[in-house]
Amino acid sequence: MAASTLSEVARLAGVSLATASRVLNGSSRKPAEGIAERVREAADKLGYVPNAQAQALAKSSSGLIGLIVHDIADPYFSAIARGVQEAAREQQRMVLLASTSGSPADEKEAVAAFAARRADSIVIAGSRSGRPEDRQDNAALAAELDRYCRNGGHVGVVGHSIAGAAASEGYHVVEVPNEELAAGLAGELSASHDGDFLIVAGPEGLLTSDDRVRGFQRGLAGSGRPAAEVIRTGFNRDGGYEAGPALAARIQSHQGRLCIFAVNDVMAIGLTAALRSEGVWIPRDAAIAGFDDIETLRDFRPALSTVYLPLEDIGRLAAGDADTPPVSGVVKLRRSTEAAAGESVP
Repeated sequence: MAASTLSEVARLAGVSLATASRVLNGSSRKPAEGIAERVREAADKLGYVPNAQAQALAKSSSGLIGLIVHDIADPYFSAIARGVQEAAREQQRMVLLASTSGSPADEKEAVAAFAARRADSIVIAGSRSGRPEDRQDNAALAAELDRYCRNGGHVGVVGHSIAGAAASEGYHVVEVPNEELAAGLAGELSASHDGDFLIVAGPEGLLTSDDRVRGFQRGLAGSGRPAAEVIRTGFNRDGGYEAGPALAARIQSHQGRLCIFAVNDVMAIGLTAALRSEGVWIPRDAAIAGFDDIETLRDFRPALSTVYLPLEDIGRLAAGDADTPPVSGVVKLRRSTEAAAGESVP
């Protein structure tokens, strides 16, 4: 069955098309209540569904927030999304979601799609890329965001600003002190761990990962410890898992107990699972720490040392319209870095 049209509603109600549009699309120009009631009754009788884009034009607001994340299956992003959703509910808006796998080209397409649907604001969560091969796509993303802001849109970015973005109105960044917090984690681990350190990081040029690597190395240096070796892999659970077999062999032949810093929790989870499959147990054979304190860790054993970030609050701040101070985090040392060599497996 074909959908009812606004023209059919106007005809049944005995009013002009413009009058029917003003009633059903939310214009500030309101006809007399008797006429409005007649239009609404006609719409109900015909089962008419208002056009969201027409309503956005009439109200100068679509009631939509566009959210762009790398991977909604990652608990880090789902927690931020929950915060955005809470802010949207308070603002009486709905959230549209795009998951892009971290590609700036895909992020640009998502921004264009949200802009075409007249989203009131757009939130971008996910590490920025400083890799040379992404330079052109970063520029295209920045240009698309600038165009959106010039047309009255609002943009909230988590972490780092979009490279090349020049908008001064309607654009704000929720800064996350990744480097400082990673330095704090290294300092606290150095106080209790006498052996070597190793970092499992994402691809070079991924800014969040690079910040955490740089901070951890700075924290080691501040504690009088040598720099840690850095292994690069995927910035996700699978990347951590793939690094496991080679690391297991090294741990089994390593003199002294190794402490591994995986630059996010999902990498630490994947790595721990891979080590276990190779007969290496945390914390008996090695220590491991992550970063983010994702909700999944409540059910992870051994309890993972990490850095807590207020992820839902970050989402709420990004969905607002104002500049915000940097968020804060807290180092959380747990069972995964406590045990000394020779302790029994939990």
